[in-house]
Amino acid sequence: MLDSVISKHVLKNAFDYGKANAASVVGKVIAEAPDCKKDMKNTMAKISAEIARVSKLNKQQIESEMSKFEYAEKKEEKKELEIEGAEEGKVVVRYPPEPNGWPHIGHAKAFTLSWAIATRYKGKIMLRWDDTNPEAEKAEFLDAIRDGIKWLGLNWNKEEYCSDHIPEMYELCEKLISQGDAYACSCSQDEIAKGRENKKRCACGSKKSAENLAMWKKMLDGSIQEGGATIRLKGDMSSDNTVMRDPTLFRILTTPHYRQKNKYRVWPTYDFQGAVMDSVLGITHPIRSKEYELRDELYIFLLKKLGLRIPKMITIARLAIKNAPISKRLLRPLVETGKLWGWDDPRLPTLAGLKRRGILPEAIRDFVLSFGISKVESEPDWEALLVGNRKLLDPISPHYFFVPEPVELKVKGLEKKTIELKLNPKKDMGMRELQVSDIVYIPKTDAGALKEGEIFRLKDLCNVKLVKKGKSLSGELAPDSQVDKKLQWASDGRLECEVLTPKDLLDAKGEFNQKSLEAVKGYCEPGCASLAVGDMIQFERFGFCRLDKKDGKLVFVFTC
Repeated sequence: MLDSVISKHVLKNAFDYGKANAASVVGKVIAEAPDCKKDMKNTMAKISAEIARVSKLNKQQIESEMSKFEYAEKKEEKKELEIEGAEEGKVVVRYPPEPNGWPHIGHAKAFTLSWAIATRYKGKIMLRWDDTNPEAEKAEFLDAIRDGIKWLGLNWNKEEYCSDHIPEMYELCEKLISQGDAYACSCSQDEIAKGRENKKRCACGSKKSAENLAMWKKMLDGSIQEGGATIRLKGDMSSDNTVMRDPTLFRILTTPHYRQKNKYRVWPTYDFQGAVMDSVLGITHPIRSKEYELRDELYIFLLKKLGLRIPKMITIARLAIKNAPISKRLLRPLVETGKLWGWDDPRLPTLAGLKRRGILPEAIRDFVLSFGISKVESEPDWEALLVGNRKLLDPISPHYFFVPEPVELKVKGLEKKTIELKLNPKKDMGMRELQVSDIVYIPKTDAGALKEGEIFRLKDLCNVKLVKKGKSLSGELAPDSQVDKKLQWASDGRLECEVLTPKDLLDAKGEFNQKSLEAVKGYCEPGCASLAVGDMIQFERFGFCRLDKKDGKLVFVFTC
């Protein structure tokens, strides 16, 4: 009884996660066979022994053994997000991307959480472009971000550009200056930094409002050159929170804006724009990443000085995948030097890269929502995302054979014929045809493990007895019987193909991993010729793959 329970759960754990974990298995074993707690030493020894046995099986063998057991289908109840103070029909959230790069998994978390909150409370979603830094932003990123949001299956009700609200922000800036809550500062950046470090306000902070307003006008009309002056908030120079020590609110930037061109030369910093636009545009529950937590005090302080409504901020931890950096500073040289295919390289956690790898939008949504609204930092590895993706792909993917590094096998007695197999063993997706002759090809690793005289099965075809082993193999038909070893194969009509497998982009030293994209060449079924670029399939005993190119030969990207 206990051995059977242990085997059942070890097999399931190994099937779901690639390798069974004793800590994950033991709880399920105890739940089904509680008496095993009386001798946990023996129980753990049995679990370890079964894990060692199952680790030697391939996925097909594991699945075959699992068919002997019945598994209760786990119903996953998705927890609805509960937001303090949120009222149904009155919630307004925003996606606040800056158009300065390609959207990535970190954006997906913030976007999806905002979407989930709006959905939960029947609220509205605004796509708000935080485009007030002309030095970093480009029009090309607008479509990339829009496409990424749509691909995730998210939507929005209204679109706004912060750069369209510059005149409104100018008026609010003048209000602060007139109130004596902001001043024009002509100090150098070094002088400002030194003053903030020493908690000492510069002489500019003692000027009268009229003088500050006059200098503000000169900033606007071009009388003062870039770098010649800034507008700073009168915060609290004695605060232990350095953010509050008279932060910069506006600065002169003469780089043409991707959208406004040269219409404006004075631009707000994010500290001003982010808080003001949340309030002015009616955002009720803005999501802000944990890195801005120290700036929340400034956010509230500024809005109070302006007499503006203070939204209910929601703070979340940023999300990144281990060894899959999102830093443009690090990635741009890899793209520009050709080490990466582009920003949609399947090794990258950009949304375009995840799509090209074959990660489904639903898998990403489920993945990021699993972290909920939490400030706990997380850096999961790829497997945490891929587990959910496999579960989604399994029932919808057609199956084909793939023979990596093929070795020729001549089978005496095998006649030339055409056979039909199901496209999916569990779902009616139609049939596929395979042509057969006495020359077939099997994977190199399987060929190397065979012994002369051994009987094995060419999957869904016939049993073969290996007669002679060399650079190529010779065999003969064997009577049908139950055999454990079942091999993928290819024969007439086979197609040359290549499967590219993404690995971690960075090595243990944090440097570019030269082996981050491994290529496996082989043969696949002739039916793969009818696939379209972007189609997802399962190569049996190999994994899920996405067709990436049809250029002379088929090129797939290994998904999971």
